[in-house]
Amino acid sequence: MIRVSAARLVRLDSVLSIPADMVEAIVAHARADHPDEACGIIAGPAGTDRPTRLVPMTNAERSPTFYRFDSGEQLRLHKQLDAAAEEVVVVYHSHTATEAYPSRTDISYAGEPQAHYVLVSTRKPDSHEFRSFRIIDGEVTEEDVEIISAGADVEPTSNDVPGSTETDLVQS
Repeated sequence: MIRVSAARLVRLDSVLSIPADMVEAIVAHARADHPDEACGIIAGPAGTDRPTRLVPMTNAERSPTFYRFDSGEQLRLHKQLDAAAEEVVVVYHSHTATEAYPSRTDISYAGEPQAHYVLVSTRKPDSHEFRSFRIIDGEVTEEDVEIISAGADVEPTSNDVPGSTETDLVQS
């Protein structure tokens, strides 16, 4: 079950359009890492706001209440993004015991103003919440989520375990 919410929109034009298989892969990642928080990004061509490449990351904290990208993975990722003229379109992570809404810590660490911040709650074993937000200068704005079919430029998702090899970040 996917719960798409648009409870309070400040900017009416703010919408995350995301392929269904990426939503499924994010939820699967969150379930696989439960009870710890899962995290990752979706990259896309710079300036397009189009998610095309899902990159599950390792939660270096291995915590049910906090996430931090593995610094080595993050460095490799940003080098790849620069080389491919891509940027972070989505930053995602899960909440394992609370609703899918940014915590004060999530808000303070939100450093990608162009990105959509997706939160998945896995607090209920038979359902989940999938919500997206913009976080700019500490202001949280919930946005609509439009689940779409994948375009030709969207790379297939996989169920690889994040961080198992350096090639996790390299998808050709």
